[in-house]
Amino acid sequence: MKNKKTLVLGASSNTARYSNMAIKKLLQFGHSVVAIGLKEVEVEGVKVQTKQVPFTNINTVTLYLNPARQKEYYNYIIDLAPKRVIFNPGTENPAFYELLKLNNIQVEVACTLVMLSTSQF
Repeated sequence: MKNKKTLVLGASSNTARYSNMAIKKLLQFGHSVVAIGLKEVEVEGVKVQTKQVPFTNINTVTLYLNPARQKEYYNYIIDLAPKRVIFNPGTENPAFYELLKLNNIQVEVACTLVMLSTSQF
């Protein structure tokens, strides 16, 4: 299995949150994880950043932000130049899909947790 460095955007230390479950499951599957959220916390050893850190070699960005909250991250995500962006349930954003496609970034409207469990990640 290939390690796909993943940015979890909208990360939370709340164990009931899907972003929290995604961090744990990504690590469990051997992927390196970086995260951005509202609070500086730590999830399974992953430090959650609160600023738009210029991470490198990001393969996948998985979104846990509603479309209105995504706007401030459009340029940031495009500048990271990931191979793909996963829009988890509740984050669907057709306007952003178009921007990403124009920048040759693959768009997946899916659930990261399901993708991992079914070997589609």
